[in-house]
Amino acid sequence: MNQSAGSIIEAPAWVKDYSEHVNPEWVNLLNLLQMNSTYVRCQGAELFTKDGRVILDYLSGYCVHNTGHNHPAIIAELHRELDKLGPAMLQSHVPDLSAELAKRLCRLAGGRLNKVFFTSSGSEGVESAIKFSRATTGRNGILYVQGAFHGLTCGALSLMDSEFWRAKFGPMLADTVALPFGDLEALKEKLATKKFGAFVVEALQSEAGIRLPDAGYLRAARELCTRYGAMLVVDEVQTGMFRTGRFLASQHFNTAAGPVDPDMVILAKALSGGLVPVGAILMTDKVYSSVFDSLKRSMVHASTFSENSLSMRAGLATLDVLEAENLGERALAMGDYLRGRLREELSGYEMIKDVRGAGLLSGIEFQAPKSMSLRVPFEAFRMIHAGMFGQVLVMRLFRDHKILTQICGNNFMVLKVAPPLTVSVEQLDAFVAAAKAVVELAHTKNEFWGEALGLARRAVNV
Repeated sequence: MNQSAGSIIEAPAWVKDYSEHVNPEWVNLLNLLQMNSTYVRCQGAELFTKDGRVILDYLSGYCVHNTGHNHPAIIAELHRELDKLGPAMLQSHVPDLSAELAKRLCRLAGGRLNKVFFTSSGSEGVESAIKFSRATTGRNGILYVQGAFHGLTCGALSLMDSEFWRAKFGPMLADTVALPFGDLEALKEKLATKKFGAFVVEALQSEAGIRLPDAGYLRAARELCTRYGAMLVVDEVQTGMFRTGRFLASQHFNTAAGPVDPDMVILAKALSGGLVPVGAILMTDKVYSSVFDSLKRSMVHASTFSENSLSMRAGLATLDVLEAENLGERALAMGDYLRGRLREELSGYEMIKDVRGAGLLSGIEFQAPKSMSLRVPFEAFRMIHAGMFGQVLVMRLFRDHKILTQICGNNFMVLKVAPPLTVSVEQLDAFVAAAKAVVELAHTKNEFWGEALGLARRAVNV
C-alpha cells in the first residue's frame, strides 16, 4: 500500500510488479517512510508528483544531478546524437567523442592526469583503480580510510570498513587496511612497509558525514605516496564535476608546496547530467602504460558500454552546461549562503552539533540531547535502530515540507544537503525554513517523538 499523510492509497500495478520481481523491501521502506510517490516530471531542482505536489530535491540522486534534472541543453544534444544514427556501440573504430571528452576532462583536472579510461559507474572505476595500481607497482595491498564509501562491488567493498555493507558477501580482497581519516602517521607507517600499491581516499568523505580533511592532508599524502612508491587514488565520484566549487574537490587542497597531484582520479555520477550511465578514471601516462603496455594488451582491460556515443555526448553536453553557466562558482557562493543561513537558524538547538561542507555538498550533524526530556525518547529510538532518528527527520522533511534528502550512509547522525547546482536562493531559503521547523518540532513537541516511536515499532514488524 502507498501511504501518504492522512490517507492510504491503493498501490499502482507497477509497484506491485516491482515488489514481486525487483525489490519488495525497497517498496516496504518507502511505504514506511511515506515517501512512495509517483513522479510525472522532474526539472531543475523540482520534482512534480502525480498528486500535484512539488518536491524540492536536496539529494540530487546522491550528487548525480549537478546540472539539475533533465537540463534541456543536455537532452537536445542526446536527441541530436540519436538522430545521427552513428556508430553508437561499434567497438571496432576510434571514437571521436571519446577523444574529445577525454581531452576536456584532462584539461579540467590538470597536473599529470593525461589519460582516461571510461566506465559505466563509480564502482567500476574503483575496480579499475585497484587493477591499475597493482599493475603499476607490483604490489597487491591497498590502503583506504575508515568510513569510506567507494561502491558495492566486491573490490570496492574491500575498501570499506562498514560491516553493514559487507555482511553476508564473504571474504573481501586480502591485504586491504583501513586508516583513520587524516592520520598521516598511520599512513606513513603502512606505506613504509612497501607492501601497499595505493592509497584510495575521497577528497571529502560524503557518506561518512561530510567530513573535510585538514588543509594539508591530501598534499602530505601525495608526498608520502611518492616517497614509498605507492599510487594516490582520489575518489571524486560524489565530489567531482564542480559539486564543491572546483572541478575536483581535491583541487581545493593544493598548497604552496604543490598540488595534490593524484596518480588516478575516479569520476562518475554527475558526468552525464544524470541521464546516461557514464564514469571515467583519469590517470597519468605511467599508470596507463603499465596496463596497456603492448599491442597484444591493447584490450586487456575493457568495458562493453564504456565509450558508447550516447554516454560520451552526454558527458560533453554536461561539461558545456557546467562551464557555460558557471555552476562551479555558483556552487561556492550558494553553498556559503546555505551554510550561513543554516548556522544562523539552527545554532541554538541542543541537538545540532555542526553544519559543514564545501560548495553545495553540506551536512547537518545532530547529537544526543543533554536534557532528560529529550534524551529518554532519543535513546529509546537509538536502541531500536541507529538510523531511525535520521529517517524520521527525512520523513518529516518530505511529508510535511516537500523536501527530499537523506542521512549519510555511514553516519546516521548527519543529514546530507546536496541540491542541484542550479538551485535558486528562494529554494535554499525554503530548505532552511523546513529544516528549522523540523528541528524545532523535535525539540519542543511530543508528537515528533510519539510518531517516531510508532514508526520504529512498525519498522520492526516490516
